Amino acid sequence: MTLAHLNYHHLRLFWEVARSGSLRSAAARLHLSQPTISAQIKSLERSLEEPLFERSGRRMKLTTSGQLVMECAGQIFSLGTEMMRSLHGQGGTRSLRLNIGITDSLPKLVAWRLIRPAMKAYPNLQLSCAEGNAQELLGQLASGRLDVVLSDEAAPSSLPVKAFSHLLGESPVVFCAVPALAKRLSKSFPASLKDAPTLLPASRTAWRRELERWFDAHSIRPRIVAEFDDAALMKTAAADGLGIVPIASAVLTEAVERYGLKAIGRPVHCGFSCFLITLERAMRHPAVAVIAAESKDVMRSARSRQS
Repeated sequence: MTLAHLNYHHLRLFWEVARSGSLRSAAARLHLSQPTISAQIKSLERSLEEPLFERSGRRMKLTTSGQLVMECAGQIFSLGTEMMRSLHGQGGTRSLRLNIGITDSLPKLVAWRLIRPAMKAYPNLQLSCAEGNAQELLGQLASGRLDVVLSDEAAPSSLPVKAFSHLLGESPVVFCAVPALAKRLSKSFPASLKDAPTLLPASRTAWRRELERWFDAHSIRPRIVAEFDDAALMKTAAADGLGIVPIASAVLTEAVERYGLKAIGRPVHCGFSCFLITLERAMRHPAVAVIAAESKDVMRSARSRQS
């Protein structure tokens, strides 16, 4: 097949369906019938001589070839948009686009500290952030709707596609609370945490499992008041005096200033980790490469402040 045989209209329809995850939602957005879109995608598959979707009822899952075409199509249409903007005097500098997923359990302050260097390195970066549980985001990564996922745990081997989990760094954890509670619990830390009102990440998260291992190792049984999927909501509850909260030392200064909390005792090693998950071993996206390169400095600076 030669490039001249590629039908860009068919490619666009494929791209819209892949982004939406279903024919129905794509048809509604494009104001076309589902049979019309389906027929033109099949025509594209015939011209490429590759299946792009695995069809199971109404579900449409990208094949390995489909993921490649999805990635290339996104670049093609982004370049087309930039061409039109340049022709009409709306900016002649090509911008990058990064679609990034952030798991619920990863503190958003940590996520932003990691993303910020990429925004500074590429001022024209078009950033799209999606938040959700790990399974949902990894599914979007596998379908090509996300470029990368930031998570506090590595991708499971059960994913339908091969994913690579790049460890960005590990951060000690500091237990914090409102000043009055923090002052009372600081006297005999960490023993003072026994039966102390405690706010923790949800039990299904990797960070929660590491925290429980640390509690067990120190024979500490805190009184769990509440569990949270969202780390920001957990800090907000702590700021309202509900209990103590674990905070990654990488963002301790920001968290203390923003929520009016105070540290209890020294940083402890509870295995708080951050992973960057991609479908390729090499980080080809330039903004993703910046995130990976700067992540160690982010974690290192946090540790030095705590030493």
